[in-house]
Order: sequence, then structure tokens, then C-alpha cells
Amino acid sequence: MHVKELLSLKAKVCLVTGGAGRYGKCIVEGLAEADGTVITASRNLEANQKVANAFRERGLDVHALALDQADHASVLALKTALAEQFGGLDVFVNNSVARPMKGYNAPLEQWEESMRVNATGMFDLTREMTDLLIERGGGSIIHISSMMGMFGPDLSNYEGTDMGDPAPDYFFHNAGLLNYARYQSHVLAEHNIRANCISPGGLAAAEIQPERFVQNYTKKVLCGHRMANPDDIKGVAVFLASQASAYITGENILMDGGMHC
Repeated sequence: MHVKELLSLKAKVCLVTGGAGRYGKCIVEGLAEADGTVITASRNLEANQKVANAFRERGLDVHALALDQADHASVLALKTALAEQFGGLDVFVNNSVARPMKGYNAPLEQWEESMRVNATGMFDLTREMTDLLIERGGGSIIHISSMMGMFGPDLSNYEGTDMGDPAPDYFFHNAGLLNYARYQSHVLAEHNIRANCISPGGLAAAEIQPERFVQNYTKKVLCGHRMANPDDIKGVAVFLASQASAYITGENILMDGGMHC
């Protein structure tokens, strides 16, 4: 098969949760540019609709649906909408995440809320979406984790800033995704479903990243001594969604510019 065909997502229905977010928007764009039909879904339907409208103005096939992944009824409503409006699902990008916890000594209720959304809700969502993949004869699951699911916090990145109290639930949740992908790769193999992770490093966001943090961070990055930009994750996502990665499952791709090599 020609490499352009291997990377093509033509006639593929792709769901990206949290597709209006910073990395989510990049992933939506990449899958749509590869000719996929892409649905972005989260609680903020208005924000997702704006993203979909902007991409459709460029001729990309992007749509928006509502989803509260901590609400089982909302998950089932999304499942029904995907089946009825788009005929099912071929690619599921598990990208949405809540960040209620504000540091190590945050109230226990914030940890409980994080687990309700990022653990119980995420599992419910992925299990229901798997049914749609099975009905289509297989497909690809891509979990968006983080380099912080692989390594402990590098507190030197926060020197000279008022940052430096990383929330523990974020590390807990993202580390769990790595082994969850391995689990799924085994139990779903008979259904022709592959499951993999992408673990990105930091995406440039000048509005929330102090200059000192960027200096501390980027001096450790081998690829251009810079934060990641929106293009950096697009190709990785398309690769794992497409037939180009047909012989890859249960893997994690660390996308950190060489920071940890």
C-alpha cells in the first residue's frame, strides 16, 4: 500500500474528547487533515461547536457533540449519537481530563472529584466507545497521557516562579493510562482493536507559562530548545490512528523533544 494510503483516514469516523482544548484542537486538526470525519466532544458544547465551525470553514469534516464523561447517561447519549449520525466509530482519542486538584495538600474532595471524572468516568467512556469500534470490525484507541505519567516532577522547572506544587492526581491518572492501554491491547486484540498512548511534554502557552519557567524547561529540550508547538502532536496522532501503525499496539510514544532520552 502507498504510504499516503497508509496514513489516510478517509471514511474513518474519529472521536476526540476535549477537542477544544490545547492539545485536543491540534489532534482534531490533524485527523481531519488526514481526511477523517472528526467529532469533538466535551461538556462545553459551545466551545466545541466554535472549533468545528472554524475547521469546516477550511473544508475539514469536523463536528461537535456534548459529553460529560462523569455522567453515564451523557456517555450513552454520545454513543447513540455517534451510531445514528455517523454510523459508528473507527478511532477513539481519549484526551479529555479534569484538573480539580490544586496541589499536594489540596482537600481530599478534590482528589475524589478527579477520580470520579478521570478514572471512573474515563473507564465508563472508553468501555462504551469500544462497543462501537467492535461493531465496525475494529479500530484504534489512542490515550493522551503525559510525560508526567512516566516520570516524577522535575521541580527545577519551577525555580524562580510561583509554580512548583504539582497536583498528584495528574501523575496518578496519566501513569494509569499507560498500563490501561497495555491491558486493552490484550483483551481487545480479538476484536481487531489496537490501543496505544501518546505522552506529550509541555505545549507552548505564553498566557499561562511564566518566562522563567519556559527558560528552565526549554534548556533541557534537545529538539530546538523549545516548548512543543501545535504541529508536533498531529503526525503522531495520525500515525497511531491510521493503518501506518497497524502492527503497533500496547505502546507509548514519549513526545518530549528528547528531554528524557
